[in-house]
Amino acid sequence: MSETEFQIIKSIGFVAALGLAAGAQRLYPHARSGGSWQTNALLWGTNAAILGSVCAGCACTVSLWASDAGYGLFNRAAVPAWLTIPATLVVLDLVSYFWHRANHHISVLWRFHQVHHSDPTFTVTTALRFHPGELLLALPVRLVAVALLGVSIPGVIVFELIFALSNFVEHGDIDLPRWLEAKLERGLVTPALHRRHHSRERELLNSNYCTVFSLWDRALGTYGGNRSQVHVRIGLPGLPASPSVRDALLMPRRVYRGEA
Repeated sequence: MSETEFQIIKSIGFVAALGLAAGAQRLYPHARSGGSWQTNALLWGTNAAILGSVCAGCACTVSLWASDAGYGLFNRAAVPAWLTIPATLVVLDLVSYFWHRANHHISVLWRFHQVHHSDPTFTVTTALRFHPGELLLALPVRLVAVALLGVSIPGVIVFELIFALSNFVEHGDIDLPRWLEAKLERGLVTPALHRRHHSRERELLNSNYCTVFSLWDRALGTYGGNRSQVHVRIGLPGLPASPSVRDALLMPRRVYRGEA
């Protein structure tokens, strides 16, 4: 598979994931917030241009290199193809958990990650709201994990698509029926669980770091329960009511923290 084909598949999956999450948000709204979609969309466009010029299909390239060189755990141990894809999803989600947690507890990383938490609303487009500095810092972490595991291209694609769908849905302004929420939250991250993570309160802010599987938070002591019916105050104190794209890009100059 070429990098171009890889990017096309990723792009189609990205649009489909966004559409599904936006549809669920429309059908089962929580706060009925209009959101900060203009700012979030402009930040996403900026990031897409920067990352596209730096490393559009790097994961594909690294995966091909590892396969050709026989490098990485899956390649060296000759792990069956049917097992590598679920293993990839589980391990890369764990890597994402540790990276996300580091972004909250290492000052220089938080300076960039706080842009994501600066959204005063909580909607599907919040999943697009990142500082380009954070994404550039995250890139080598993801690529090293792909190389060390020896992830196949199908494994990379499946992970990217499930990760994108999970990211959009959990940021959605969505209320789930309690019976469904109770079942899903045992293993997966729900919008209510992640809404707690976007609280203005520091204790709640520093919990629920998972993206796909909630089990990492449960196993590593950072899990905090929440239900759709609970109101959570979103955002960071000390910021303008609706930070602009310029505000977001310049935000790393100063550190903002949740309320004690």
